[in-house]
Amino acid sequence: MLDKNKLVVTQIKSPIGRQSDQKKTLIGLGLNKIGRSRILNDTPSIRGMINKVKHLVEVN
Repeated sequence: MLDKNKLVVTQIKSPIGRQSDQKKTLIGLGLNKIGRSRILNDTPSIRGMINKVKHLVEVN
């Protein structure tokens, strides 16, 4: 059971051919392979990172 202040972020697309800052943002989120998931705190900085790569990730 997850806390209400946690997010599950899963990478669903590859960063190949994307801008380098988007690749670095995925690495900052702890994602580097399709299908990999991370449980992250729901903070404004994490939300901003997710927003930057929203086309590459899925949030639950």
